Amino acid sequence: MRCLTRLLPLLAVLPLAAFTEGDPIAHVALYLAIILVAAKLGGDLAVRAGQSAVLGELIAGVALGNAALLGVPWFTGIASDTSIDMLARLGVLILLFEVGLESTVQQMLKVGVAATVVAFTGVATPFALGWMVSAWLMPHASPYVHMFLGATLTATSVGITARVLQDLGRAQQQEARIILGAAVIDDVLGLVILGVATGLIGAAASGRQVGAGGLVVVVAKAGAFLVGAIALGVWAMPRVLKAAGALRAPSVLIATGLVLCFLLAWLSSVVGLAPIVGAFAAGLILERVHYQPFTARGEHGLEDLIHPVAGFLVPVFFVLMGMRTDLGAFTHAGVVELAAALTLVAVIGKLACGLVIPRGLDRLSVGIGMIPRGEVGLIFANIGLGLVVAGEEIVTPAIYSAVVVMVIVTTMMTPPLLQWSFARRSSVHPPA
Repeated sequence: MRCLTRLLPLLAVLPLAAFTEGDPIAHVALYLAIILVAAKLGGDLAVRAGQSAVLGELIAGVALGNAALLGVPWFTGIASDTSIDMLARLGVLILLFEVGLESTVQQMLKVGVAATVVAFTGVATPFALGWMVSAWLMPHASPYVHMFLGATLTATSVGITARVLQDLGRAQQQEARIILGAAVIDDVLGLVILGVATGLIGAAASGRQVGAGGLVVVVAKAGAFLVGAIALGVWAMPRVLKAAGALRAPSVLIATGLVLCFLLAWLSSVVGLAPIVGAFAAGLILERVHYQPFTARGEHGLEDLIHPVAGFLVPVFFVLMGMRTDLGAFTHAGVVELAAALTLVAVIGKLACGLVIPRGLDRLSVGIGMIPRGEVGLIFANIGLGLVVAGEEIVTPAIYSAVVVMVIVTTMMTPPLLQWSFARRSSVHPPA
């Protein structure tokens, strides 16, 4: 007993890595166990509070990553572990693949002029405001920093918005269809902007000058890849899956889907874009009708098959993103102001979407529905953490922490605001 009493204070100040010597898989197994427990507990608390489980996973990661501030350094080392980082990167590909599966090319073509105008407004306005705020609060930073911060504000979380509309029983209203259609287009445009930003930063990092002509080339490359991948996929995938359906080995459908996801992610990187662009395109071109050879014999569709894979890998990404948020950074001058300013322009930029829809529709609800940034904003910020130009980090830990706060606040505020807005509208115009 006396030995245990002496041992406990020692355990309290040692990181978990001190107990994982030996087989290299041991520490990965321990870290994954901790991450998954934290993710599910955080997700449960968030759902009970009426929020998205994603938000709970992110906040659980913030708690783990900053436990050392309370004198508990057990989790030190997880956020910088290369094996966990690689699993999180894989989780991002699966996440964007899953988001793509939830949409189809036909749906994007049918959203109409209203959703398209809303989407372009919801990208251009936050991007411009984000650039202006960055240039105002960080005047000595590189223009690439301003550009990347603006890019993090462009996307709208399709998953979070869809979940809120479904919970409110409003998913079939015209405003909801505009919101969801615009959110999907936002993701596509945001990914193109991300491709342009990373391309320009990569060129600058290698010492190449990028003029107006070079910018046009980068934009054209991003657009051509998306359009080309989707066009080729729409033509080829029915034939590929028909041939795969003749195979009798187990799990052929999910293997085929993942092969497409990983191949397009690789091709996306080859042409200078972020791999997540290819993963999203892979999901977008796969439709339920393509699974007919498999579902006809009683197998599950790809959306169902990918859930267990996403349920394992995607929480690793969100918890790790939270762990990389340094709350101590908010003691540094200007970080609180940056977080507040980014959050404010993130909200204003999306509320502007409501101004461009036709009269007679609920403009405020459309604007509010576009507010949550969720997973895509985090993905953009995480990519920025690894970019450097002339020795300057594009996204420093302090900037990253400010972006995470923006993501958390915009995600938390949307469900209650959207519920209030629809209720306000219903008191005058009851839903059909």
